[in-house]
Amino acid sequence: MNCAISGEVPEEPVVSTKSGLLFEKRLIERHISDYGKCPITGEPLTIDDIVPIKTGKVLKPKTLHTASIPGLLGTFQNEWDGLMLSNFSLEQQLHTARQELSHALYQHDSACRVIARLKKERDEARQLLSETERHIPAALEAVTANAALSNGKRDAGDEEMEPDAKKLCPGISAEIITELTDCNAALSQKRKKRQIPQTLASIDALEKFTQLSSHPLHKTNKPGICSMDILHSKDVIATGGVDTNAVIFDCPSGQILSTLTGHSKKVTSVKFVGDSDLVLTASADKTVRIWRDSGDGNYACGHILNDHSAEVRAVTVHATNKYFVSASVDSTWCFYDLSSGSCLAKVSDDSEKVDYTAASFHPDGLILGTGTSQSVVKIWDVKSQANVAKFDGHTGEVTSISFSENGYFLATAAEDGVKLWDLRKLRNFKSFLFSDANSVEFDPSGSYLGIAASDIRLYQTASVKAEWNLIKTLPDLSGTGKATCVKFGSDARYVAVGSMDSNLRIFGIPSDEKAKDE
Repeated sequence: MNCAISGEVPEEPVVSTKSGLLFEKRLIERHISDYGKCPITGEPLTIDDIVPIKTGKVLKPKTLHTASIPGLLGTFQNEWDGLMLSNFSLEQQLHTARQELSHALYQHDSACRVIARLKKERDEARQLLSETERHIPAALEAVTANAALSNGKRDAGDEEMEPDAKKLCPGISAEIITELTDCNAALSQKRKKRQIPQTLASIDALEKFTQLSSHPLHKTNKPGICSMDILHSKDVIATGGVDTNAVIFDCPSGQILSTLTGHSKKVTSVKFVGDSDLVLTASADKTVRIWRDSGDGNYACGHILNDHSAEVRAVTVHATNKYFVSASVDSTWCFYDLSSGSCLAKVSDDSEKVDYTAASFHPDGLILGTGTSQSVVKIWDVKSQANVAKFDGHTGEVTSISFSENGYFLATAAEDGVKLWDLRKLRNFKSFLFSDANSVEFDPSGSYLGIAASDIRLYQTASVKAEWNLIKTLPDLSGTGKATCVKFGSDARYVAVGSMDSNLRIFGIPSDEKAKDE
């Protein structure tokens, strides 16, 4: 049997009555005198708690009385005993220190995580406060400018409306109708002299399109790009996402210019207003917001329009860039004055109840096209707000509509594909049949047509009787199997695509191919 402290056979063995452990008598007595506890178990221990054990006597050689070796050996023995006790104490202290260090590191890691979360919440609160501070002056200005009537609501001094009463709208005045008519005449005359720009990308160029870049603009925890628009004069792209945000993206630099936060649900539609610094957004939270560039790259919300009672699916801007229309699944579309944010007219079809899911102005501005969840496409006279034509034939919800720049063709997308309509004879002259067409778009020159579905298809436009040839099929690289929107860049030099992930993808001609063509 060996000593529990030194690990050697003890000369004078003793045993602890409390722990039953064996010790060398001189070692345990010294430890008790120094610490008063068992070196192994840590329990209180006294001299009375140790009991000597009788064993066979170990014979040692006799020492020479004429030499000092016995004394030297005794000294060495004492030093060894002290070293054993010190080493044992240090090992216990090291074990305790390791446990304390591990606990401290765990606490430090937890504290860092809490601090990071608090910093994030602080930054979000600061951003919301900043947005609120920018909204308050705009709201006060709107109230002052529209004291008599703002957003279709009566002045505070007028008689209060009943809870179920409709908001009063002044209607589209004769002056505005004259302005719309003059704009229509000027654009129609200009369109007759219209020529295809020489800088327009050729069919051969479109055949070489491939993905040039991919940009994660929206949050990955709520992925999906619902809508898109391009400001061609600056090559700036706006996207609306499922994450409730709209993002302003500079295509040449690949940088995000601004993130528009404020909606509480997904942004279903986003539009630039001409070449101005205004942006419109519509949302499933039943509101439309008008954003203005504050000059430092950040956009402030100037107006929040609450005239709809259900999800707003689309906004479209008139050619004058002074008015716009919003379409909602509450069976109404609203005509707004951009400068004041006032709802001038709220239109519904009394003959049948339909939910509006898409909207677009005709290039000349006197015709409005709307798509519905009942598979019907309706054409409206803006001046009289009367339904002048109706196109049937789709299956499922109409998801997107687009007028050609020539003013003759209308393209509509739905669950059964894309249909082309001749506005002169009010008939369908061609259909592209495939499932779940989510977006359709003519390029600004009217030379090409883009369709977003499970992939992206680019067509060459033609006449009613001629064939519309497929130029290029681009794959949906998001992995979701659903491209939600497609837009042509300036002169069709590139195509921007949004999908049900968080990325905006740019398709165009690779730089090495451009060099060869030049």
